[in-house]
Amino acid sequence: APRPVVRTRAVALQAPPTSVAGNAILEIAARYVGTPYRLGGNTPAAFDCSGFTSYVFAQVGISLPRTSSQQRHAGTVISRADAKPGDLVWWPGHIAIYAGDNMIIDAPGPGRGVQFRNFWHNNLTFIRL
Repeated sequence: APRPVVRTRAVALQAPPTSVAGNAILEIAARYVGTPYRLGGNTPAAFDCSGFTSYVFAQVGISLPRTSSQQRHAGTVISRADAKPGDLVWWPGHIAIYAGDNMIIDAPGPGRGVQFRNFWHNNLTFIRL
């Protein structure tokens, strides 16, 4: 009997936004769409939310602390209106990269790999590094 096809990378829920082109942080982050989630993951084999942001920013020479709560304090808090693609977006227990147009790229949780997606939280903290 034929062997079943096993998918190892999740499909992104949203197509990459136009803000990716020419934005170094987002271009790097987009390379990892579909990378599986694993708590404590901080390499392209698997990421958790803060492992993903740490890894992406390290590629452009920016060192971030390991946890989302530590990353929350790594830069300058800015308003949502001033947020630009490539800034960090934090809410309790999670960190992501702002992709513009109410979208983020992140490692959202178990069973969902790195993806671009719309965000829905109202109580967000935007951080510029």
